[in-house]
Amino acid sequence: MSQQTAIQSLQEQRLLLQMEYHTEKEAFRKQTEAMGIGRKVKRGDAWYPLRVGESHYNSLNQMTVEVFRTTDQDIEHNFEFGKPVMFFFLKEDDKGTKSVRYFGFSGTVSYVDGDRMVVVVPEGHALDIQSSERPVGVQLSFDETSYRTMFDALDRVINAKSGRLAYLRDLFYSQTPAQKFSFDALSFPWLNKTQEAAVNEVLRAKDVAIVHGPPGTGKTTTLVEAINETLMRESQVLVCAQSNMAVDWICEKLVDRGINVLRIGNPTRVNDKMLGFTYERRFEGHPDYPQLWAIRKAIRELRKRRKGRDDNFHQKLERLKARATELEIRINAELFGEARVIAATLVGSASRLLEGMKFSTLFIDEAAQALEAACWIPMRRVGRVILAGDHCQLPPTVKNMMALKAGLGKTLMERIVENKPECVSLLQVQYRMNDAIMHFSSEWFYGGKVKTAEAVRQRHGILDYDIPIEWRSMTPEVRDATSADTSETPEDAPAPGGEEFVGESYGRINRSEAEETLKVLEEYFTKIGKQRILDEQIDVGVISPYRAQVQYLRRLIKKREFFKPYRRLITVNTVDGFQGQERDIVLISMVRSNAEGQIGFLRDLRRMNVAITRARMKLIILGDAATLTRHPFYKKLYEYIESLK
Repeated sequence: MSQQTAIQSLQEQRLLLQMEYHTEKEAFRKQTEAMGIGRKVKRGDAWYPLRVGESHYNSLNQMTVEVFRTTDQDIEHNFEFGKPVMFFFLKEDDKGTKSVRYFGFSGTVSYVDGDRMVVVVPEGHALDIQSSERPVGVQLSFDETSYRTMFDALDRVINAKSGRLAYLRDLFYSQTPAQKFSFDALSFPWLNKTQEAAVNEVLRAKDVAIVHGPPGTGKTTTLVEAINETLMRESQVLVCAQSNMAVDWICEKLVDRGINVLRIGNPTRVNDKMLGFTYERRFEGHPDYPQLWAIRKAIRELRKRRKGRDDNFHQKLERLKARATELEIRINAELFGEARVIAATLVGSASRLLEGMKFSTLFIDEAAQALEAACWIPMRRVGRVILAGDHCQLPPTVKNMMALKAGLGKTLMERIVENKPECVSLLQVQYRMNDAIMHFSSEWFYGGKVKTAEAVRQRHGILDYDIPIEWRSMTPEVRDATSADTSETPEDAPAPGGEEFVGESYGRINRSEAEETLKVLEEYFTKIGKQRILDEQIDVGVISPYRAQVQYLRRLIKKREFFKPYRRLITVNTVDGFQGQERDIVLISMVRSNAEGQIGFLRDLRRMNVAITRARMKLIILGDAATLTRHPFYKKLYEYIESLK
C-alpha cells in the first residue's frame, strides 16, 4: 500500500473532524431537548435563575450584559472566555407543565469571575434580558466557532501551493530532516543539563523543535527561558496553547520575567495581575481611549436621533467612523508595537486583531492536548514552530469513537515526534515527587530516563517511616462495611453498592469508595496532626477519573464536620482538572468495581499517568484491585506498590 501524501492525510483529518463535529452537535441537541434545567445546573453547564445587571459597550465596541449566579454557587461551572451561550426562561402551559424557551439570539462569554459573568450579546438584545418578566437563565451553547476556525485552518493548509505553510506541511508529514542553525551551545547555569540542551535546540531550530516535558521536569521554566532567549534575537513571538488556563499560566511566568505580554482574550484565572496584560484592559487604559469612547457614543446617539431623510446624516456618520477607525488603528499600533509576546489560545489566534501579522516563531504550549487542526490555526502567521508538552499525559478530547480509532486523537506533536525524533528534547530531571512516586511512571512511560533531582530524592515524606505510595483495595468486605450516604444521590442514579452508571458525560459513581476515601484521608490527617496540617499548609488533592464521583466527594467533604478547618487546603477534581498541578498529598478514587473486570476509559493510561504524578510526598490509590489488576498496567502498578512495603 502506498504511503499517503501530506494533503491526503490532512483531507482524512478533515473528514474525521467532520465526524466529531456532527457527533458533538447531535449530542448537544439531544441534551438540550432531554435534560432538565436542574441537571444542567448540577453539571455546571447552566446558571438559573440569574440576577441581571447593567449593560455597556466594551473596548471592542460590543454590547455586553452583566449577569450573576444566585443559586448552587458551590458547583464548579464550565463557563469561560470565548464560549457561546444561550439565554432562556421557563414557560408554564395551562396544565402547569414548564418548558424551556430560548431567546432568539446567542451570546459569547467575555469575562467570568466567580459568580459574575459578562456576556457579549447582539446590539439591542441586552434589554430583552434586562426587561424579562420571568426569571432568566443562561446555558452553554454548541461551539460552532471553534469548529469553523479549525475547518478553515485545514482548508488553508491543504490548499497551500507554496510558501512557508506548504513547506511546514510537507516537512511534518515526511521524514525529511528539519533544518537547523549551527552555533556553539550557550550556557544557562541556572538550568539542568537537559533543560539547557532543550533551550539550545530551540534556538538552533530553523523549522521545528519539540520540548518533551514529563511531570515535574520544569517544562514551563524551560519554555520561558527559550522564549526569553528567542526575544534576544527577534522583536516579537506568538505564544499559544489549547486552553485559556494554559495560556494564562505561561503568560504569568513570562510577566514574572519582566517580558511585555499582550494577551488576546480574557484570562480564566481572574486577578489584577492577569487582567493587567490583557488586550482589553490595555486598550481601555490607553490615553486616547476616552476620546475614542466619546466618538463611539456620538455615533450611537446620531443613529438614534435620525429622523426621516437627513442629507447630512451620512456625512456626519462617515466622518465620525473615520475618526474612530483612525484612533483604533493608532491605539492598536502602539499596543502591538510595544508587546514582545502576543499570547492567545489556538482558536483565539484567528482573532481579527492579528489580521495581517507575521511572526518568526510560534510557541505552542501543552501541544499534546490539542487537536492537530487547532495547531494549524496560528501556523499561517509564522516561520517556525516550537511545540512543548507531553504526549504521555492528557490527550485531546475526542467524543466520536470511530474518529478516535481512525486517528483524530493523534496530535501534530505526536506526528512530529514519530517522523523527526532528532527534533525532540526530553527533559529528564524531575523536581516534584518523592522518588518512589516517580519511579513507576518513569519506567512505564519514559523508558526509565526520568530521574529525581537529588534535593527531592533526599526529601522525607510527611511522616517518618511512611510509605510514599499506598493502594487501598476496595474489597467486597470493605464495601459492605462502609455505610454509603444516599441522601446526595444524583438524579437517575441507582441504589448504592459498588460501581454505578449515572449517565452519559456524567460518568460513574462509587459511593462506598467515596466514603472510604474520606475515611482514609481523615485517618491520615489524624496521624499527621491537625495543627501541623494548618501550620505547614499541607495541601491535598482528591482525584477521580469520573465527574459524578468528583461531585459526590465534594458534597461529602462539605458536609463532614471533621474537614471544616481544612477545606481551603483540599481540592477535589477530575484528572483533567489536575493537569499541570501538584499537591503534598493525593488520593485517587478509581471508582470501577465489577465482576467482569471492565474498566472503561481507565484504559487511557495517559490520563492515569497524570493522576499518579500529582503528589509531592504521599500518593494513596483507592480501588478494587480485583477489577483493575486484570489490566497489565494496573497489575504492574499494584505489584510495584506492594513491593515498597
